[in-house]
Amino acid sequence: MKPEIMAPVGSFESLAAAINAGCDSVFFGVEQLNMRSRSAHNFTLEEIFEVSEYCKKAKVRSYITLNVLLYEHDMTLMRKIVDVAKAAGITAVICQDIAAIQYARQVEMPVHASTQLSISNYESVKFYAQFCDTIVLARELDLQMIGNICKRIEEEGLRGPSGELVKIEVFVHGALCIAQSGRCHMSILTTNTSAQRGACLQECRKKYRIIEEETGNEMVLDNQYVLSPKDLCALPFLDQVISAGVSVLKFEGRARSAQYVDTVIRVYREAVESIELGTFSNEKIEIWMERLRTVYNRGFCEGYFMGKTLPEWSGASGNRSTDERVYVGQVKHYFDKAQVAELDIRAQELKKGDHFVVMGKTTGVVYGSVSEMMRDEKSIESSGKPSTVTIPLKEKVRYNDHIYLLKKRGAVQDD
Repeated sequence: MKPEIMAPVGSFESLAAAINAGCDSVFFGVEQLNMRSRSAHNFTLEEIFEVSEYCKKAKVRSYITLNVLLYEHDMTLMRKIVDVAKAAGITAVICQDIAAIQYARQVEMPVHASTQLSISNYESVKFYAQFCDTIVLARELDLQMIGNICKRIEEEGLRGPSGELVKIEVFVHGALCIAQSGRCHMSILTTNTSAQRGACLQECRKKYRIIEEETGNEMVLDNQYVLSPKDLCALPFLDQVISAGVSVLKFEGRARSAQYVDTVIRVYREAVESIELGTFSNEKIEIWMERLRTVYNRGFCEGYFMGKTLPEWSGASGNRSTDERVYVGQVKHYFDKAQVAELDIRAQELKKGDHFVVMGKTTGVVYGSVSEMMRDEKSIESSGKPSTVTIPLKEKVRYNDHIYLLKKRGAVQDD
């Protein structure tokens, strides 16, 4: 059976991008009770209805990440989020705290067990199947372990509250945390901001040296980024992940741009369809990998899937994508019949031959290149700045959408 592709959504732009790229479902955070509460857009309680309606029209499932540890003072908001999610027709909530799981079941709201629960064996899956229809396994499992769990679910007919066989969900792409299934205490120890409360400051991504105080001797390390793994990328062996029996492919990236979401989801959708058709090949994998390298990444590794005890280290700070975006300006108008976009050029000029990307709340992500450019009814080679120009563009864009120049990255730098 073809697996579900679950896209990360940290903004309305990413929501549109994910759906346009062909996802089957999306997951997003609400208010402050989610693991990306400081690094992504937090949808409000009112916006839950808007997101749900958008997903229903697109026939895409929707999940709310209610996946933080909860304190006593969180209970009122947690219950409110679950109640609103149910009223809005959200598909399920993703939880790690048993209080959230218990309340969701009490009001008959479907639940996914979060990866933060570190569910690593069939007996644990069996326990959480009392509450959850879908289990997100611990990130530290290899393909054989995952396959054995999926096989036992099938053999023993293990079913969740819905009466359907329990589904297994795994992360296949995006940032990896050095901590056990993301349960890190580094931020709270150093800055009193808890990663388990969605406030991770990514202390692990910094450079570190190890110096012995008594003598001042320094331990020689392979690199200074000894706590910062490369990003997970399961694309080269995605066929093996699917063969293991995984039902849901999940993508990290709610703090990433709509362009990131668009590229990653399109690539993996093509790969899944290729596997189904029996045309998955090394040649295609290399082309897909080149596309994945154009958007935010810290380098790629296979995580724990192939049995390694540790992932590979990033060896550098921040973004290593081959392309970068440079802000140009905004869309003033789109002429539907003529298929022409009028652009307000502000920060960076455009020239004929330039490649660009447009991102907006309803538009999602649209790519284009400048084949022609007009200003004051005259053909021009370069826009200058500030200026107002028109260019032909087949895909519809909208007022106030942002336009970015795409160019090759000169050196590795932070996004």
